Amino acid sequence: MDSAGSDKSSTTRRGLRRVSLTQWIVIAAIVGIIIGIAFPAFAVKLDPLSQIFLRMIKSLIVPLIFATLVVGIAGHGDDMAKVGRLALRSLIYFELVTTGALVIGLTAVNVLKPGIGVSLGGATAATGTELASHPVTFGGVLEHMVPQSFFEAAYHNEVLQIVFFAILFAVALTRQKGEKKKLMLDFCAATSDLMFKFTEIVMAYAPIGIGAALAVTVGHSGIGVLLGLGKLVATLYGALIVFALVVLLPIAVLTRIPLKAFLRSVRAPALIAFSTASSEAALPLAMENMEAMGVPARIVAFVMPTGYSFNLDGSTLYLAVASVFAAQAGGIHMTLGQQIVMMLTLMLTSKGVAAVPRASLVILSGALTMFGLPLQAVAVILGVDAFMDMARTSVNLIGNCLASAVMARWEGELAPAAKTDAVTA
Repeated sequence: MDSAGSDKSSTTRRGLRRVSLTQWIVIAAIVGIIIGIAFPAFAVKLDPLSQIFLRMIKSLIVPLIFATLVVGIAGHGDDMAKVGRLALRSLIYFELVTTGALVIGLTAVNVLKPGIGVSLGGATAATGTELASHPVTFGGVLEHMVPQSFFEAAYHNEVLQIVFFAILFAVALTRQKGEKKKLMLDFCAATSDLMFKFTEIVMAYAPIGIGAALAVTVGHSGIGVLLGLGKLVATLYGALIVFALVVLLPIAVLTRIPLKAFLRSVRAPALIAFSTASSEAALPLAMENMEAMGVPARIVAFVMPTGYSFNLDGSTLYLAVASVFAAQAGGIHMTLGQQIVMMLTLMLTSKGVAAVPRASLVILSGALTMFGLPLQAVAVILGVDAFMDMARTSVNLIGNCLASAVMARWEGELAPAAKTDAVTA
């Protein structure tokens, strides 16, 4: 009897182990949504569980990026021309793909017109005015890239500042010779390996954190809010799908990225990004998976963190949709020329957006103020912004993963995916 019970228990444990991380995340997401719908008051109280997950993720980002980038640059000798070439190619690629996102967003919002019929009468402009009072300028972004203290940047998780410091640190390390250089490289390499092990431990908690995050979102906003502005949400989701099929997929095919391996590598990080609406939450696992897919560590460590400031495809497309939606809801007709000027402005001011609290809404509010559009639209959009944030964050992540693979192909360094199944199962 005891033996039979022990065998049954052992079989159950083996069955649970065979459930992949991706499957656990999907299960947790479904449970979270059900809890949010059925018990909204209780669901909101689960927020600490999701915050614990986000805090654990944030705690490993700085050492992971710093150590990986230093080893990637300084560990390859003194060839700084290779680093400069990678930076130039990355920035050109980012601008081309971002332009594609703007064009698709602009086309979608003009064809579907989600703002027509939406009333702004009950909304207040106070929220938009408050956000617009903190404008983001291109010069400000450039200044913000340079840390005045490494420890201050690490404390605030300023990813782009950490990247900037790590690059200068690595360049300085290439000029160091002998035992001191080897000692520092060995330390950074060990730290990088250790932080990936740290990531695996944190990911074991991911389903709980993600389920709680979705429960809180649905419990707080409710499904009714989503249905009330369903056309805006549907426009964004549809445009993001078109962007993936018309821009990202052809890029992957033309650059001969192995699609099956790529999809396996991004599916779990994309689910984390969608569920938590946080790029930071998905970044460590995404970096680990792209390395396992065959992208060199130095390219992953440079392209992906930089992409979160310069290659936010989903956020850029969202800004195009939301800004014209505001004009439509306010009954303001904008000519194609005016819309193009606004899009060019958004393309510049959105750089560095990841470092700004409530980033996309800050940029949107500033654009509405600049072009005389109703700030009341921000208050309306806030009602469904959590749902839209999930989608645009996922596309941001997928776009940056693809960018790292494309850069590796252009550099002639994309290796066969030897470990993909192991890290993404």
